Amino acid sequence: VSQVYQTMKIESLAQMIPFFNFLVVEKISVDAVKHKFLALKIDHAKGVVLFGDQGLESDVLRDHLAILAENLNRARAMIYPPRKKGSKLGEILPSLAETVDREHKRLLARKSIIEKRKEEHERQLLEMEREEESRRMKMQKITEEAEQKRLASEYEQRKNQRILREIEERELQEAQALLQEAVRGKKKGKKTILEGEKVTKQTVMELARIEQLRERQEMEKKLQKLAKTMDYLERAKREESAPLVEAAFKERLVKEQELHEREQQQEIELSRQRHDGDLKEKNRLVRMAENKVIFQERVMKRRQAEYDRLRTQREEQIRQELQARKQEREILRKRKFFLIEEQKRCEREAREAEARRIEEEERRKKEEAERKAKLDEIAEKQRQKEREIEEKARLQREALLGRTVEPPRPLEPPVGARPVEPVAVAAAPTPSKYVPKFRRGGGESAPPPPEPDRWGGGKQDDRPSLGGDRWRGGGGDDRRPSFGDGPPRSSWSSSRIPPRGER
Repeated sequence: VSQVYQTMKIESLAQMIPFFNFLVVEKISVDAVKHKFLALKIDHAKGVVLFGDQGLESDVLRDHLAILAENLNRARAMIYPPRKKGSKLGEILPSLAETVDREHKRLLARKSIIEKRKEEHERQLLEMEREEESRRMKMQKITEEAEQKRLASEYEQRKNQRILREIEERELQEAQALLQEAVRGKKKGKKTILEGEKVTKQTVMELARIEQLRERQEMEKKLQKLAKTMDYLERAKREESAPLVEAAFKERLVKEQELHEREQQQEIELSRQRHDGDLKEKNRLVRMAENKVIFQERVMKRRQAEYDRLRTQREEQIRQELQARKQEREILRKRKFFLIEEQKRCEREAREAEARRIEEEERRKKEEAERKAKLDEIAEKQRQKEREIEEKARLQREALLGRTVEPPRPLEPPVGARPVEPVAVAAAPTPSKYVPKFRRGGGESAPPPPEPDRWGGGKQDDRPSLGGDRWRGGGGDDRRPSFGDGPPRSSWSSSRIPPRGER
């Protein structure tokens, strides 16, 4: 698929592999990418799988190496036929499952980190946008305030100019009015004031003041002359009419005295009449006082009864209102109590559900740990049995070849021989550590198998067979594919599928 497509939807890839869950396919793909068998990227956000090119070697060289590996495997199988033994699936599964889980967790952690970084970047962008919007609003507010101040200043300036123009126009009108009044008031034949000159209020007022002062002086002179004439006339009149005035004054005094006495007599008569009327009114009111008291008592009783009725009605209304409010408070209190109890019950049920979930999770983790421990124990027993079987097979093969089993001497190794390495230890990966497929046989540093002596006339080689020799039948074909028990393949290309007989 990686050689045909560059981009594929996850649903299409899952439909192409119906016998596996996509989670298993994802774990296998992660392991394949880790060991550089292919280059792909799964984008869950877009729901696609992206295939890429590794760029490590050309297709021609890969085909040549694949053909060479197949021929070597075929030759080795002809020389050293593989021994039938039990499947090592139990040995592979624990470490493989743990590795796949660990890689899946690492990918999930990486994905969460990427999501957090994206969210942080988006948050920073939003914060920058908010700050930019705030600065823009502040600048807009400052600009609007400056514009308002400018408009207010221009309005005040125009207003002051308008007021000054009105004052000048009013002064000009007053000056023209004063000028017209001065023109009307001047005598006939006099020269016109400021004829042919620019008329201003100050000039007209000054001229009017001078003219008024001159007229006042002339009027004072006339009045003095007239007063002097009147004084002369009054003196002459008094000298002639003094006796007549005295006689008229005495006559007037007599008339005024008579008038005063007559008015006093009329006032006394009126006072007497008013006193008699007041006495009659008093007697009438005294007779009405008893009826007044009776009427007042009747009105007071009626108003008191009305007041008592209204007061009783108001008290009853207040009592009913208080009763209604009390019932409302009681209903509200009961409803609030019910809501609080319901909320407490929901919280209690949520806590119990959370506790059950945590307990179930702990139980599941414990069962999973126990299951893994049992699987590790079974795998360890299986590896122990395989090591025992391999040791017995090696001893039987050496016995058939007529060799004696000697313990290795680490201090003085025999000439031309290598120390025997424990194959089982090298081949058994620990459950908590991942061992690549190319190290699961006998180790990468295992020496190659000794070549037969083609000049020795078919003499048997006396050197013991090493357990770490990957090309002999004793060690078994430890080269495994990355996943499952399929045949060894040097490439992940789907175009080179081995024959059915070699699976």
